[in-house]
Amino acid sequence: MRHHTLLAAAVFAAVSTSAFADDASPTLAKIQSAGLIAIGHRETSIPFSYMDANNQVVGFSQDLCNKVIDAVRARTHQADLKVRFIPVTSQNRIALVQNGTVDIECGVTTNLKARQAQVAFSDTFFVATTRLLTRKDSGIKDFADLAGKTVVTNQGTTSERILRKMNEEKKMNMQIISAKDYGEGRLTLETGRAVAYMMDDVLLAGTRSLSANPSDYVLVGTPQSSEAYGFMMRREDPAFKKLVDDTLVQIMKSDDIKTMYSKWFLKPVPPKNVNFDFPMSEALQKLYANPTDTAFD
Repeated sequence: MRHHTLLAAAVFAAVSTSAFADDASPTLAKIQSAGLIAIGHRETSIPFSYMDANNQVVGFSQDLCNKVIDAVRARTHQADLKVRFIPVTSQNRIALVQNGTVDIECGVTTNLKARQAQVAFSDTFFVATTRLLTRKDSGIKDFADLAGKTVVTNQGTTSERILRKMNEEKKMNMQIISAKDYGEGRLTLETGRAVAYMMDDVLLAGTRSLSANPSDYVLVGTPQSSEAYGFMMRREDPAFKKLVDDTLVQIMKSDDIKTMYSKWFLKPVPPKNVNFDFPMSEALQKLYANPTDTAFD
């Protein structure tokens, strides 16, 4: 009797996983088996991915991610699919995707060719440029003004690499502080330990909105790079990437993207109800019309 029970269980298991034979997606199989999807998110990357006053993950990235979660629920036929939110940082986000802790990272990660050797990227959902946030009275107008000064950036980012390369090639004698996240970076700038904060312009606008006196700060400087944000997934799983990309493309090519964008960049957002007043750029409009997962570098 026990033998027949085990045999029946084995057949049932085979039938249960056969739904993914067409997809050949280890990620979807993992999600269905566990009954949950693990989402990597940021804690202070306003307005993309952060914690609100109720300890909920919110933001532009998360709104898009929620649509992906809905698509996964539909594909796996699990209406009650659980969602596990896992905070990630610039330093650990790639490793947590690679080792399976996170199924998809929905934050603010730049799609770089070098990173494509480690993870897969979805179609780009946002384009930012790297600039500087500084006090209006700091005297800093562009990157050349940072010579001999202290500047803060985030550890493990494109901006950090650009600053170090600039320091080396132009002999600028900058002191570079590498913060672990935007909260620490903002504090470094606000307390005067750094005269400027280099990161992606839209995230610096978010940082400014959280400062004690947002009107004291200004975005300056010639853009040093364009950043293409994508969601990270494990490599060698084209079926899962296709599900994610198909979901994003459907949103980008409809009015949904305008509604989402307006909600986070043109209207007051929590926690301080500050309006970013960050109109959609021409580059982003073109991207939404013709979605791509191509890295800029």
